[in-house]
Amino acid sequence: MPIDPYILLLLGTVGLAALLPARGTASDVASGASTAAIAFLFFLYGARLSTREAMDGLKHWRLHVTVLACTFVVFPVLGLAARGLVPVVLTHPLYQGLLFLTLVPSTIQSSIAFTSMARGNVPAAICAGSFSSLVGIVVTPLLAAAVLGGGAGGFSADSLVKIVLQLLVPFVAGQLLRRWIGGFVARHKKVLGLVDRGSILLVVYTAFSEGMVQGIWHQVSPARLAGLLAVEVVLLAVMLALTWYGAKALRFNREDRIAIQFAGSKKSLAAGLPMASVLFGAHASLAVLPLMLFHQMQLMVCAVIAKRRAQDTDTGAESGAEADVDAPRQVTASEPAAASRTAVGTGTRSG
Repeated sequence: MPIDPYILLLLGTVGLAALLPARGTASDVASGASTAAIAFLFFLYGARLSTREAMDGLKHWRLHVTVLACTFVVFPVLGLAARGLVPVVLTHPLYQGLLFLTLVPSTIQSSIAFTSMARGNVPAAICAGSFSSLVGIVVTPLLAAAVLGGGAGGFSADSLVKIVLQLLVPFVAGQLLRRWIGGFVARHKKVLGLVDRGSILLVVYTAFSEGMVQGIWHQVSPARLAGLLAVEVVLLAVMLALTWYGAKALRFNREDRIAIQFAGSKKSLAAGLPMASVLFGAHASLAVLPLMLFHQMQLMVCAVIAKRRAQDTDTGAESGAEADVDAPRQVTASEPAAASRTAVGTGTRSG
């Protein structure tokens, strides 16, 4: 499977935090910079989202309800079911991180990118990812309080306010200013994309630096790490299957099923990292380890699936084109009835 260079940058950032963790004043500076970077990231999300697209997307409410149910109901249920793996496969801290992973909202950019690559319903993916992120700003902390309890670093109304101020307020500000800056953001999306990725790298460095200073990495053995990876492989496989075949059972068309699969099976590193920093405090680095691993895994696997979906579409289009070309050749002036039957048969096979 292809390896995104960004994954290598993430791993390099973790290595840098292990060798040169930020301490003292440097840690405070890095923490403040990462908070500002994530706020700016969500400001850009708000500036990019077309209000008209969002309103049009609300008309497709069945799709968005399905994605939200996958993200905030099915995922958490699977996370709670994994409780039986403690302590044989997972330690309690790793399980807390895995459970937190299942509570995080869906991605925005990668959902759009993979849906576009697979030739699915891109406007639906844009709205589904955005709605999931907005709902997650409130729902994720509430779910964390309900299922993690004291393990969520002492969840309180203050932590919810911090998350809203860091994520929701910048997003709304971006929406309000979109009229004046939307064109600039669209024209420079490649350059501003570096801001997206740089923001996440900064948060990863800050979180893992705190973990190194606290010495919590001694709690993770190679065997436990391998067990965590195996559990996440199963989790991703189950969600990819449920979103694809479940959407088919709900009678969504192919384009909508593609959007549901990519928006409903993934988790956002950009939203999860700052939430974990607020909810888990000094233990955030161990809490986000499952999310980081899952994020890298979903990128590689979904890239392969998106390419296969696109190839399936191309194959279907070519078959339909060949059928359309062949049908007229069978038409003769002396056999109109036979030609009619041939055309009907060809149309049925194409469909």
